[in-house]
Amino acid sequence: MNAATSLVSQGQDLLARDAGLLWHPYASLDAGARYAVTGAKGVRLTLEDAHGTHEVIDGMGSWWSMVHGYRHPVLDAAAHAQIDSFSHVMFGGLTHAPAVELAERLVAMAPGDLSHVFLADSGSISVEVALKLVLQYHHARGHTGRQRFAALRGGYHGDTFAAMGVCDPVDGMHAAFARPGAEQLFLPRPPAARLTVEGSWEFDAAEFTVWETEARALAAAHAPELAGIIAEPVLQGAGGMYVYAPAALRVLREIADEHDLLLVLDEIATGFGRTGTLFASEWAGVVPDVMCVGKALTGGYLTLAAMLCTPKVAGALDGAYGSGSALLHGPTFMGNPLACAVANASLGLLTGGGDPRAADAPWREQIAALETGLREALDPAAALSSVKDVRVLGGVGVIQLHEPVALAEVTAAAVRQGAWVRPFRDLLYVMPPYISSRDEIRLLGAALVAAVEHVHGS
Repeated sequence: MNAATSLVSQGQDLLARDAGLLWHPYASLDAGARYAVTGAKGVRLTLEDAHGTHEVIDGMGSWWSMVHGYRHPVLDAAAHAQIDSFSHVMFGGLTHAPAVELAERLVAMAPGDLSHVFLADSGSISVEVALKLVLQYHHARGHTGRQRFAALRGGYHGDTFAAMGVCDPVDGMHAAFARPGAEQLFLPRPPAARLTVEGSWEFDAAEFTVWETEARALAAAHAPELAGIIAEPVLQGAGGMYVYAPAALRVLREIADEHDLLLVLDEIATGFGRTGTLFASEWAGVVPDVMCVGKALTGGYLTLAAMLCTPKVAGALDGAYGSGSALLHGPTFMGNPLACAVANASLGLLTGGGDPRAADAPWREQIAALETGLREALDPAAALSSVKDVRVLGGVGVIQLHEPVALAEVTAAAVRQGAWVRPFRDLLYVMPPYISSRDEIRLLGAALVAAVEHVHGS
């Protein structure tokens, strides 16, 4: 049996063994996997199914996290070096160089005075910790009646229970679950916006005024019960790759300040350059009280996230208001040295080891090239009658249809054209690795346009 035959057999065997054994994200147990991954390097995956081998560009960036590509020599070296030292140690009462260095890097990169760091297992857990912190902050100040959060319609913040509670209760993915704890307040979704090629934001000013008036009125009516506001800045990911004007963030910041609320921004998907600024909140010049980051943090190698907060927030728990208290969360793998070491290497690649906001920081050039490439590559989709909208923001490209995507058919058609994507709702979108070349983005876009045309028509 030659190597090619052996590889195909391996992939088919994995698919057969997986079927009915493993759950996959947002799928029934019998749905199984569509393809087996037998290799990955750079921006490409090697997939196997019953029809053979497919080499595809990973348009999903491994769910938005693999920003430097697969098998990156710098990240590989960081992982190997840390394994040769120690791969894990409890964080309770102990510390280590990778965690301290990572916290220092994050504080140096973060906007404003976000200067205290909690290292979490995943993005959802960082949101859980953020929500706990906000409640403890108010409790420490004697505001025990502040138990609710205001969140935006269309928002998504994770799949754990407290995070589910601040996700859109109707249009989200958690409608089947009873809401735990206090019922949250949902502000209307800000009107859609678009970033032009020239760098200005376009949106309907009249609609924005209506939104602002309603948001301010709702918050004011419930202010004594509210502890904080949580939002994904500028880009709502799982809520439909929905882009709204940065001006809305400034309104949320003003509402929070007016009613003594804490502003929590979920930068898990948008952080580290993805939207064209280092953090999406910087489009608005807004600094949150609490910020969550994840996904690209380790370059997609290991699960890790972080919650950052200001001294004002941390000080409440540390006795600034007369009551010292621990932040009541402590995961077993908190501050995992292996994940922290790779995260340090990943952030080093993004910044080039220098000022992350410098004009020559590597992420800037990469995202600018991605944005230009995606605009050119996806533009032909706008001519298809099946397409409702085409939009690009930084390293995010979206084709929105007039109807729900035929998931299986479009995925298979894209794979045949050389691209891996995972559509949802009426969206075919990409968030590719930052290192993708112009030719790779051109191929990716052509594959998406061809898949839409083949399945949904021209």
